[in-house]
Amino acid sequence: MEKMVFIPGPTPVVASIREEMGREIQAFGDPRFVADYKGLIDGMGQLVNCAGKTFVIAGTGTLAMEMAIANSTRRGDKVLLVSHGFFGDRFIEICERKGISLDVLRCPWGQTVPLEEIQAQLQKQDYAAILVTHVDTSTGVAADLNAIGSLLQNHPGTLFIVDGVCATGAEPEDMQAMGIDLLFTGSQKALGVCPGMLLLWAGPKALARRESLGTIPEYYIDYQKWLPVMNDPRKYFATPAINLVWALAESLRLINTEGVPERYARHRKHARALQTALQALGFGILADENHRAVTLSNVLYPEGIEDAAFRAELYEQGVIVAGGLGPTAGKLFRLGHMGNITARELEEVLEAIERTLSKLGVETAAGKGVQVFREALA
Repeated sequence: MEKMVFIPGPTPVVASIREEMGREIQAFGDPRFVADYKGLIDGMGQLVNCAGKTFVIAGTGTLAMEMAIANSTRRGDKVLLVSHGFFGDRFIEICERKGISLDVLRCPWGQTVPLEEIQAQLQKQDYAAILVTHVDTSTGVAADLNAIGSLLQNHPGTLFIVDGVCATGAEPEDMQAMGIDLLFTGSQKALGVCPGMLLLWAGPKALARRESLGTIPEYYIDYQKWLPVMNDPRKYFATPAINLVWALAESLRLINTEGVPERYARHRKHARALQTALQALGFGILADENHRAVTLSNVLYPEGIEDAAFRAELYEQGVIVAGGLGPTAGKLFRLGHMGNITARELEEVLEAIERTLSKLGVETAAGKGVQVFREALA
């Protein structure tokens, strides 16, 4: 049986994007590829309304996270981290290794750090930057970027750095409207391409900060190594991931064909309908109802369902999901629903979940999940 991949990333890759990855290779100096690369860089900048520079280079989301820190801070700087889970905490070691003094605000998993706490902390101390993960896949929580950006209007010396790895292309992100100075993501999440590319957007304030740092110890991820290439892809620093550039360009074409507001609306509509259907089947959702992401759901088991048995049987039914992390390990599964996934595919996932429950001896009305899903969509 073919297995449907519904983990929080990588997400399913549609045929037209796969075809771009299978194209005959071109030289990175070929004028055709240079034009394709430049078009992608410019188009990705427009996607998030970046008034600065867009970086599209080979690498992972974690490398983008390190790139953001390396080009924005120096040893001894004070930085504020607003962490909503496992991946927010990933910033900690990166900052510690760089000698950055880090204050961390946390909350119970499934909730968000109250804005009042963020505001109070900003008033206590001047920070070089504030770090926020838009959607943390360990909790399924989405941060309120608009509200945090509004708070930072009173702190113009603090860079607003956003980890958009599980959000960009599905959750609304407008750098200028939200006051975001630096945003980054990876190719394999809501953009619907396989892993291997990072995207980083640096606004004017972030670029000015990099200039103020002078020479930094990092090499591959130094903005100043890549800016000449991003401005003119005929220039060379390191070999671009040629076929992934084409794949991302096709992803961007699909996004613009659908329409960016329409894509955001589709993700929200599908997510809320799916979460409603899962609750109708007896599951819970970890994330607070007012802060649930649209890109994935962290689905709490009803009493009597054992994690390993459920996910093993669901695999036999043709669907792969991810387990919980940290304190939620064994208590939930993580279901991705982002990118170019269709409503019909989500129905197939619900059907597989129903078959799995039946195999595990849980009685459910046949077709209940799909029925609730369709009613919620309607």
